[in-house]
Amino acid sequence: MRILFVGDIMGNAGQEMLETYLSQLKQKYHPQVTVVNGENATHGKGIDRHAYKRLLSAGADVITMGNHTWDNPAIEEFIGEANKLIRPANFSAGQVPGKGYTLIQINQLKLAVVNLQGRVFMSPSDDPFAIAERLIERLLKQTKLIVVDFHAETTSEKEAFSWCFDGRVSAVIGTHTHVQTNDARILPQGTAFLSDVGMTGPYDGILGMQRPEVIKRFVNQMPTRFEVDEQGRRCLGACYVDLDDVSGKAKQIQTIQINPDHPFMF
Repeated sequence: MRILFVGDIMGNAGQEMLETYLSQLKQKYHPQVTVVNGENATHGKGIDRHAYKRLLSAGADVITMGNHTWDNPAIEEFIGEANKLIRPANFSAGQVPGKGYTLIQINQLKLAVVNLQGRVFMSPSDDPFAIAERLIERLLKQTKLIVVDFHAETTSEKEAFSWCFDGRVSAVIGTHTHVQTNDARILPQGTAFLSDVGMTGPYDGILGMQRPEVIKRFVNQMPTRFEVDEQGRRCLGACYVDLDDVSGKAKQIQTIQINPDHPFMF
């Protein structure tokens, strides 16, 4: 089984990049499942119903979230019925709407996609390691094909998680930092790992935001309002992972970058 994972969709620019390239990526790489992180899809903060439907129409099979899940209150109106949208499973279990994982049927196989959030330099959440221990134990009774979107700030926490669950999950793909890392690998027990898959959206912004206000914040420490850089050049960060259908172990992981310096080659 091949999984295509597209990194954080940033604003309208990110949505347009997905609409432009996802069908071409599918033609080139032939994934069975496409996972898209959509926590920044609506104006860079959260997701609303319109953006959710737009990402699905572009070809996403599962949409994961992160620390900006609740930044757009509109999500509360539909997350309970959005069966292809998952938020971090370690968000106050039983206290918030939505779910932290989903199971997808592909012919005779089931794929579990899990969303978790780290705790280092992040907003408060339950222990992702403890939540994952219990959740993965249950999921392994249904499938050996388990992909985790680990939404976290530090590479050390992402690496620690991947090593902790090496051989028990098929892949740990990091999101949140918006910068694709160069550490794609398969760990000794068969778990594919990438610290961060990168961002889909503005190429010339600062992590997708307009540069002047971000620079101003660093220069004078005064509060400023960040806006998505919707007018500049654009990029798409992604990866694909090949999994063994029987063992669930990863066979290959490969990063994908589309931007003005790395144009798409069919």
